Amino acid sequence: MTRATAVAHPNIALVKYWGKADQRLNLPATGSLSLTLDIFPTTTTVELTNDPMDRVMLDGVELSGDESARVRSVLDLVRERAGTGTHALVTSTNTVPTAAGLASSAAAFAALAKASSAAYGLSLSDAELSRLARRGSGSACRSIFGGLVRWNKGTSDETSVAERLEWQGEPLAMVVSVISSARKKIGSRAGMNHTVTTSPYFEGWVSSNNALVERASSAVERADFTSLGEIAEMSALRMHASMLGAEPPLRYLTSRSFAIFDAVQELREDGLEAYASADAGPNVKILCRSREASLVAHALRERIEDVKMHVSNSGPGAYLLDEGERPSAA
Repeated sequence: MTRATAVAHPNIALVKYWGKADQRLNLPATGSLSLTLDIFPTTTTVELTNDPMDRVMLDGVELSGDESARVRSVLDLVRERAGTGTHALVTSTNTVPTAAGLASSAAAFAALAKASSAAYGLSLSDAELSRLARRGSGSACRSIFGGLVRWNKGTSDETSVAERLEWQGEPLAMVVSVISSARKKIGSRAGMNHTVTTSPYFEGWVSSNNALVERASSAVERADFTSLGEIAEMSALRMHASMLGAEPPLRYLTSRSFAIFDAVQELREDGLEAYASADAGPNVKILCRSREASLVAHALRERIEDVKMHVSNSGPGAYLLDEGERPSAA
């Protein structure tokens, strides 16, 4: 096969990943645990060419600089394993705003790992694909899998991989509130480095978050939605606290972000169980039960004006498309 197309979906960390132990290998400072969504897919086609260099197209625009370099670094790993120097044309389409704190890079590099390995004739296990995707974007290792996923931080390229967790409770959902679709001024990589090097709270974040990973994994085993939700909200706020302790402070959340956190707490007080989370951006994601997701979205729309609410159920892992087939953007 000299051409392959893959689809992957964003994942939202319930227990966060923030900070690296090894920047070259994208090894995380802590483990993490996430939910893959069934909305906002990224579709990526990798086609082998006779061109003297790789070309990378995202949403119709050719990338250059660091953005294309990250893609080429993944292609280089695939080529090394396949024993070839053939270059490729990479064409990717996002249905989620890029670099807005909505996990677009996770979906993008998971799709790239899946498509490139197939185009170059490799047959990789999910664990191997997870390692490959991680080299492009850390959180992409989780989007190889569907549902609830744990990223084991590991100590090496071989041991830092994600795995799917079995959930026996009621189906989970997430309401994604989009406050802003604009590209954030400070990207996640730069933000992580800044936090690691300047925040006096970073070490506390690492030790406490490692403990939360174990607590969350236990909650998943017990199908304990309440504990999982409480841990998710706690992990998000602790992560942002470590950023606020940086010098100068790193602030992704806005007053509207905090208004949604407050509104979600009000929903719980009114008997509608939901828990808020946020990554490196202003947008807030709300974990809830699938059967109550529409109610949560409606209640938040009534409380918060001019914020788009998208309802997502638990989504699939990365997969290959047949030629001519296109995924739904819903």
